[in-house]
Amino acid sequence: MKTVTHPLASEGRQPGRTGRRLLSTYRTEIAIAIAIIVIELAVGMVVPAALSGGNIANVTQAAAPLVLMAFGVLLVIITGGIDLSVGSVFSLTGMVTGLAMAHGFGAMASSLAGLSVGLVIGLINGALVTFVGLAPFVVTLSTYAIAGSLSFIVTDGHSLPISDPNYYLLNSGTLIPGLPNYALWCVLLLVAIEFCLRKVVAGRWLYAVGSSSSSARVIGIPVNRVRLSAYLLSGLLASFAGIVSISYISNAEATAGSSLMLQAIAAVVIGGASLFGGTGSAIGALLGALMITIIQNGANLIGVNSFWQGTVTGIVILIAVLVDRITKARR
Repeated sequence: MKTVTHPLASEGRQPGRTGRRLLSTYRTEIAIAIAIIVIELAVGMVVPAALSGGNIANVTQAAAPLVLMAFGVLLVIITGGIDLSVGSVFSLTGMVTGLAMAHGFGAMASSLAGLSVGLVIGLINGALVTFVGLAPFVVTLSTYAIAGSLSFIVTDGHSLPISDPNYYLLNSGTLIPGLPNYALWCVLLLVAIEFCLRKVVAGRWLYAVGSSSSSARVIGIPVNRVRLSAYLLSGLLASFAGIVSISYISNAEATAGSSLMLQAIAAVVIGGASLFGGTGSAIGALLGALMITIIQNGANLIGVNSFWQGTVTGIVILIAVLVDRITKARR
């Protein structure tokens, strides 16, 4: 006798399966989100102002450039590479954009000049890693030093004020009512990158290359093109982060990105990506960047010496890498 399942019963079970699948896929990200809430509440118990709407808005605005940069670093790390140049790209982008404005170029032309910095350095990184076969650490460390030096050379180390009075709208304006632009860029990129990584073939190729480039090549994946694209996008997003940042502070500094390289890598690793490649998500990178910014904000509110922030970031990276290693060993 044939058993017939009622359609409504089938539909009733579907949300449960979907929920369990999401919990399984994003269990690391959920844990990070819970940790962020716990940290914020703990700081709020000491300094109630930490839970105010104004402080939370300041934290998200300060985190936006790091989030954008972390998205690019994520793509490279998924492929099994590393990009140490993003901090210097961030700084050089701001200096080039400010210099272009100082010479009479408009906001659009100046921004395109700044974005070209990331594209050029991303292309150099990708080409040397992909086609020449140099180690990503060596290549990106070299471009980190070169771009950092150029940040001082182009303006003799002087800061550059942003002359366009409306340039702040790129960061603080509102294309969508109620949603500041700095948040809009993060949300758009979060959705686009996460969708591509999960649902688009080219996004899945990134994981395949990071898991085993030789196996990916055997099954027909264009490994060289995938790696080159990852470094190009990393450079471009680092430049975009630099532009969003100078729009916020209306000033370009040669050392603006000096500490962001470590923070971007930390954000990606905290978010669940493996430095050995093959894993990671845009949601995790965003949450990792938020966690770092919240820790820094909490330390400032409590009165902890800012010199300790680097120590805290380094310890968090070490713990995240150890957890990743232990998890892989168990699997």
